[in-house]
Amino acid sequence: MPDPAAGLTGRLSERAVLDRFVADVRAGQGRALVVRGEPGVGKTVLLDYLAGRASGCRVVRAAGVQSEMELAFAGLHQLCAPMLDHAESLPDPQREALTTAFGLSAGPVPDRFLVGLAVLGLLSETAGERPLVCVVDDQQWLDQASAQALGFAARRLAADPVGLVFAARVPGKDVAGLPELVVEGLAEDDARELLESVLPGPLDARVRDRVIAETHGNPLALLELPRGLTPMQLTGGFGVSSAGSLDGRIEESFTRQLEGLPAQTQRLVQLAAADPTGDPVLVWRGAGRLAIGAGAAGPAVEAGLVEFGARVRFRHPLARSAAYRSASVQTRQELHGALAEVTDPAVDPERRAWHRAQAVPGPDEGVAAELEQCAGRAQRRGGLAAAAAFLELSAGLTLDPARRAERALAAAQAKHQAGALDAALGLLAMAQAGPLDELQRARGDLLRAQIAFASSHGRDAPQLMLSAAKQLEALDARLARETYLEAFTAALFVGRLSPAVGDVARAARAAPAPPAPARAPDLLLDGLALLVTEGYAAGTPALNRALLAFRGQEISAEEGLSWLWLAERAAMAVWDDDTWHVLASRHLKLARDAGALSELPLALRSRILLHAHAGELEEGAALIAEAQAVASVTGSQLAPYGATGVAAWRGREAEATELIQANLDSVTTRGEGRGVTSQYSAALLYNGLGRYDKALAAAEVACEYDDIGVLGWSLTELIEAAVHSGQPERASGALQRLSETTRASGTDWALGTEARSRALLSGGETAENYYREAIERLGRTRMRPAMARARLLYGEWLRRQNRRRDARAELRTAHDLFTTMGIEAFAERTRRELLATGDTVRKRTVETASELTDQEAHIARLAADGRTNVEIGAQLFLSTRTVEWHLSKMYAKLGVSSRRELRQALASLGPVPPI
Repeated sequence: MPDPAAGLTGRLSERAVLDRFVADVRAGQGRALVVRGEPGVGKTVLLDYLAGRASGCRVVRAAGVQSEMELAFAGLHQLCAPMLDHAESLPDPQREALTTAFGLSAGPVPDRFLVGLAVLGLLSETAGERPLVCVVDDQQWLDQASAQALGFAARRLAADPVGLVFAARVPGKDVAGLPELVVEGLAEDDARELLESVLPGPLDARVRDRVIAETHGNPLALLELPRGLTPMQLTGGFGVSSAGSLDGRIEESFTRQLEGLPAQTQRLVQLAAADPTGDPVLVWRGAGRLAIGAGAAGPAVEAGLVEFGARVRFRHPLARSAAYRSASVQTRQELHGALAEVTDPAVDPERRAWHRAQAVPGPDEGVAAELEQCAGRAQRRGGLAAAAAFLELSAGLTLDPARRAERALAAAQAKHQAGALDAALGLLAMAQAGPLDELQRARGDLLRAQIAFASSHGRDAPQLMLSAAKQLEALDARLARETYLEAFTAALFVGRLSPAVGDVARAARAAPAPPAPARAPDLLLDGLALLVTEGYAAGTPALNRALLAFRGQEISAEEGLSWLWLAERAAMAVWDDDTWHVLASRHLKLARDAGALSELPLALRSRILLHAHAGELEEGAALIAEAQAVASVTGSQLAPYGATGVAAWRGREAEATELIQANLDSVTTRGEGRGVTSQYSAALLYNGLGRYDKALAAAEVACEYDDIGVLGWSLTELIEAAVHSGQPERASGALQRLSETTRASGTDWALGTEARSRALLSGGETAENYYREAIERLGRTRMRPAMARARLLYGEWLRRQNRRRDARAELRTAHDLFTTMGIEAFAERTRRELLATGDTVRKRTVETASELTDQEAHIARLAADGRTNVEIGAQLFLSTRTVEWHLSKMYAKLGVSSRRELRQALASLGPVPPI
């Protein structure tokens, strides 16, 4: 083979980057890097250079193989296998997820992000002995599950002495945004030197320069294109110039070299190219099946095309692809058939099935059934993309139309679960073109609706789900009712952009009744349908029964993850702050414990909103940092409603208005009408800032539509803004609408809010009685900001009644509450009122550990609450060592040296709630 060092000719700047990379890892800094460049430009040579420079480090390597892209976790197992002895140090959920993914143990399907967290932990534990450098070549050919896990880990290397380097022609989306080293062709002088080193004789300078220009200095092209050409062709430049792509021309060169070898040697090299494992024992066994003798390897080795040693190694991936492409279709089938026969079905059933699928000339039920079984195994290991690929292959090899449609539908569902929505739609079309039965056709329609909702949360999804639910009523009543609940969720996202909520509610009321005893989701469906069609007086008692069931019944993890968010919205709608707290806490814990990161953004958002309404803004801000980390991992496109609520309560106009606009933009870009409810946050913000005209305009937009769970809040803001704007007549209708919701509820939160609003529209003793009722009732709830606002309004009213002493008492209490909670705008509004009473008060802000970032504050609170570093890391998708690094930085910032002192330093933030 050519001298590997030839590809390092010139590469001074690239080598300097890699030397710096290794130095940083040795110094304990986590680093990730993508080496990007066209085929043959020298990426692998640079990776070899990096590995050679990493003295004192442990180096592990893996490479993507194009033919293994459908085998779940193949690349990850290749990289991690030498480190699995450290898996015992991982937290139980992570260890179980990793061993299940690798097929080493049985267990529930692992969440793909939990596998990624386990990989991060494994790398960190391994690096505890000495710095670790992981080298992954041909990243573009990693299987999807491996690419996701390694991309996850690469983005979270911080204080771990771990370096993760990927080489790729075109980097995949899982490593997009990581630091890149772009490798280009050699400079002209270096290219000339490399070309002349492999030429058999002198070459005309004009031809030489033409070769260098056409190869763009690509080292592999300079080394390989002259091979197999006669002196006459080289002299005239014939054969070097081609209109094809550079990598295609390099492949042609390899093909020419292969064609010059004996027939048996060509067949052996083609067999080796058909085997992605590089296992020489497997290749030689397959060769035996094809009557290829051991002597066939010699000419290929002498030509430098391939090595047969401890591993079978081609000179370059393009040499492998050239060898494989050189075989006819019939020859490839024979090669794969031989490899299938010698692959142990007990040890590697997926690879055997894959070879069998490539070996058959047409439909084959036996192979299709075997692929279907492989899909089941892959799915149980969390390899959704691999399961989808096996099912797609299985469908393609199925002759019976009904079975073919059934398998195509299963493949479409797997593609949807893997996030490949376009591919899922294609397979769904294939399935629906076949003879599906009624239940399958209804499931297909449901899948189309789910894909529509997953792709955009847009206005088409509710009607599609509604249609599917109606079809399912006579076929699967339970699934039909669950589909109506899915339609409710989709309709709530679409909001005012569609009449879907009403359509869903009317259809759900006409649906078959659930079998007794009714489950919590059934009660929730009935309650929501009644609320929308008959109003709050009729619907609230039914929703209260549903919420009681969600609090009391044994709800499975699957049901909890599916329906708790909707139940939380119901709790908000009926003003049940205690149930909202219970369900939001359970939802968040369930999502974390299950590693269900696709559900975690919704759970976090609900909990953040609850923190905001409870005046726990620091806690809410800490969860925003976690939500952002989850979004970066999952690619979640959920609008930042929770962050918007926190910013509005804080009264930070620039931050809040930017978030509000981002939410409103989602209305037009994704058809998510819920974005308009951000006008509630705008009304809250401007009421705090005392800009009542703007608050009134925003509140009126928010109140145009009954957004379940938010309408009551919007009406409250409208009433306050209208009264302070001197337009009480615009508040009267809002008070009537508000009363419909609060009287039906009867909770202290509801009746206290109504009393506060009635006081604004009343006078004399009646107003004072309402204010006192509001303060008393709201004081019994979790909603401290609502109670503080009642005291502010009461103080303002008392000042207008010239009862300055009484006003000061209420206003001082309100000011202290707002300041302690960090509700800055309302605190400043209260301060101005106090000044108007003749009181002296200076601006104050709550003392917080403001020098900490949101992420540091979150880690500090978790540590103060007694969480271990391992638990904190698992919750925030960080390695244990990175948590330790953050804590050491916080200790230095706060001047503390222990968790006890940290707890004392955070005492000004109040008790740490369960987050």
